[in-house]
Amino acid sequence: MEGGTLSRSAMISITVLRVAVGWHFLYEGIAKLTSPAWSAAGYLKQARGPFADLFKGLAGQPNLLANADLVTMWGLTLVGVCLILGLFTRLASLAGIGFILLFYLCNPPFVGYFYSIPTEGSYLIVNKNLVEVCALAVILATGSGRFAGLDRILHGLFARRPPSLAETRHGPHVQAPAHAPQRGQRV
Repeated sequence: MEGGTLSRSAMISITVLRVAVGWHFLYEGIAKLTSPAWSAAGYLKQARGPFADLFKGLAGQPNLLANADLVTMWGLTLVGVCLILGLFTRLASLAGIGFILLFYLCNPPFVGYFYSIPTEGSYLIVNKNLVEVCALAVILATGSGRFAGLDRILHGLFARRPPSLAETRHGPHVQAPAHAPQRGQRV
């Protein structure tokens, strides 16, 4: 790292990380969208931890649960698409962090919490959700979509261009004094 910028190989690595995390979100979203019987109810009903009552209450109200299901299915899908394409990368990273933190807080891997649904591993405080939050934080901080993604194109189209020399001397949209030679005139 020189002068506060990451090397090309570091940005390539972070871009690969962004696409991999994006694929995980996209696949999870599509799997839920294409499964007519999918609902977050089972996950929410077995919630433990400091916010268990909130999550269980959400699962107990059909209208709220239906909205939570839709937000989860479409949110995961859209975050995944945006991360893969490098489109609105920072916003997608923030949304992804929000989703994953909700999943983490619903069933945190804290001492003393036992779950009826078996997990694929043994965790204490740090689990795959928290690791993915850390990966999204790196993607958020580096804005890898500007390195390789549609954000690069959008940034090129909409970024503020540096002011010209005339603008810095006389301010924007101000004509040079009348006695000063105009562009193209001989002095």
